[in-house]
Amino acid sequence: MSLLSIRDLTVHHGLLRAVDGVSLELERGEVLAVIGANGAGKSTLLRALAGLNTPTSGTVHLAGRDITRSPAHQRVSAGIALVPEGRRLFRSLTVEENLLTGTYRKRTGPWSLRRVYELFPWMTERRRQNAAQLSGGEQQAVAIGRALLTNPDLLLVDELSLGLAPVIVRRIYETLPEIVAAGTTALVVEQDVSQALRVADRVHCLLEGRSVLAGRPAELTAEQVEHAYFGIGDLTQDGKD
Repeated sequence: MSLLSIRDLTVHHGLLRAVDGVSLELERGEVLAVIGANGAGKSTLLRALAGLNTPTSGTVHLAGRDITRSPAHQRVSAGIALVPEGRRLFRSLTVEENLLTGTYRKRTGPWSLRRVYELFPWMTERRRQNAAQLSGGEQQAVAIGRALLTNPDLLLVDELSLGLAPVIVRRIYETLPEIVAAGTTALVVEQDVSQALRVADRVHCLLEGRSVLAGRPAELTAEQVEHAYFGIGDLTQDGKD
């Protein structure tokens, strides 16, 4: 049984069909990267999975359970955690206080405050520093740590690299194997195609809300990815596995 199963999911923003009949499967222990240009529907898809946007039609199942209409707080309890675009930390709270907000609906699992500090060692010495004093990359790490403290089965990360220097992005992505090894499956929305291809087990490309290409990075050519990303030529799914 797939951990996440999405079938013909459609989500509207007013009259705009932001996600248009998307279907995908995510197995336990995988990293799936959803790529696409601005306006492709990536963030809307993630928000729908987190329970923040209501689907117009289609279904979402988590470990066989239909959560299509479940509110966001129930999805956290079911095992979904979202790292939102822009991090959304409480700037007046310390690093540790921000992390501890993730324990409000904590589930049983491997992630504790100590384990997060082991994943991001710099946080230990700066745990009493206000989040407003952190760099963008440090704030992203705190946002990931906060999500992990819910002990999710599925971690959703929206635009991890947005506004960050490439070296910082690489450092954060280097923690992903350890996160997955602890039992957390990851779905990452990413505009940086090269980064997505490097870290993901499978890649799914959206264009104007539609799924236009899916497959394992090794099976997809640079030309296929470029054509799907920018909508060049015939949009086929030859690389789909």
